[in-house]
Order: sequence, then structure tokens, then C-alpha cells
Amino acid sequence: MDALLIAVQVGDALKYATSVNEIDRIGGAILKVSRDSFPNSAITSVRAQRIHDWVLSLARTPIDSTDREHRLIKFCRELAGDQEWSRVAEVLANAGVSEANVNRDNFNLFMARGFHELVTKHARSLFMDGHLFHAVFEVAKVYNKAVREKAQSAKDGQSLMLEVWGWERGSLKVTACLTDTDKNVQDGIKFLSAGLMNAIRNPTAHEPAVDWPISLPDCLDILSFISFLFRQLDKAVYFKT
Repeated sequence: MDALLIAVQVGDALKYATSVNEIDRIGGAILKVSRDSFPNSAITSVRAQRIHDWVLSLARTPIDSTDREHRLIKFCRELAGDQEWSRVAEVLANAGVSEANVNRDNFNLFMARGFHELVTKHARSLFMDGHLFHAVFEVAKVYNKAVREKAQSAKDGQSLMLEVWGWERGSLKVTACLTDTDKNVQDGIKFLSAGLMNAIRNPTAHEPAVDWPISLPDCLDILSFISFLFRQLDKAVYFKT
């Protein structure tokens, strides 16, 4: 692994993508090494120099080489986000970081969540390629379509969810809707589903990925949330209205 090449090229790739404070926060939390200074006259950006220093500090720390690669990959991926990860992953691979480790790290993070099968089917390849924005958008679209089909409705998005999940006249029921608790649960699924459409599906449908980035932790949490809704949909019983 060519640590100097990685330090220079990753720093250059990400010097406009983050802040010094964020680099230090992520470096301290993920790399778990003491940051030393490695002056490089060819680097003119403070942020690029800080990334350079963190990478070389990790490289000089005596730890297992596999562990070092995993920390480096996680550090770079967290800094890069959705927009820059593919570029940074290419830098890592060209500098001798195992492509298998890059992919395995993503794979393990994804599979550890135990997502609903439809989340896995539609998001895994996008997630593995670093397209977090599009992974979330795709799964939100699939949930919307699955609700429409099961409810036999022509509506879409928020209006669809508010109509079909309602405890009074909705066509999809996850409870008997008899007790207050039943009704509260049913309304909860309704508002969670409508919120998904407003907060996630609609922004990803109308905003460019560069203007509405999704971090790795947020991507995984959103996919887990949609996975929960898919499982409620699986349990739901259709009532013709």
C-alpha cells in the first residue's frame, strides 16, 4: 500500500468536500491514532494537508495491516460521502489497497442491517458502488409502488399513504383498528409512510445528488426505516373500500 500516494491524492480529491474540524473529528474517531505533522511543500490546501497528516499518521502506526486498511477505507469513505466515494475508492485501489477490502467493508456494513429482501434487492449494488443518494431514492420508489399495488390505488406519494393507511377508511390494515392502541399504531404507519414520501422520496426525486448529499450513516438508517415499513406492508391486510 502506497500511503504517501494515498495521502496526497485523497487529500487533493477531498479538499473542497469537508472542513478541517470534520477531518479531525472523523480522523480521531475512526483512525484512533495520534495525528502527527508531515509537511509537504507541494500541498497548498490546509484541508488537504490535514488529510495527508492523518493518513501518514495511520501508516506509521504499528498495527495489523488488514486493520490499517479497514480504518483507512472507513476514514476515506466517511470523508468522501456519496459524491466523491467512487473517485476515492479508485485512488485507494490504484495505490495498492485491496479492492476486496474496499468492497467487503461496504458489504459487511450493508448486510449487517438485515434489511427486508426488497431493500436488499434494489439498494445493494448502488450502495456497494457508493451511490448512497440513489440507493435511498430507488428503495423509496419501490416502497411507494408496492403500497400502490397492494392497496389497488392510483394515488401517489404522500396522498397515497394518507389515504390507504388510515384506520377509518384506509384499505391497508396492520391492526384490527378497534382499540385506541390499534388506531394509534395504524395512524403511526400512515404518518411514517407519508413522512418518507415528503422527507426522502420527494427531495431525492427533485434535487440533484450534489445538492442533497446523504451520508453513509444516514443512508443505512433510512434504508432500515424503509425496511421496517416494508415489513408492515407485508403484514397488512387489504380491505376493499
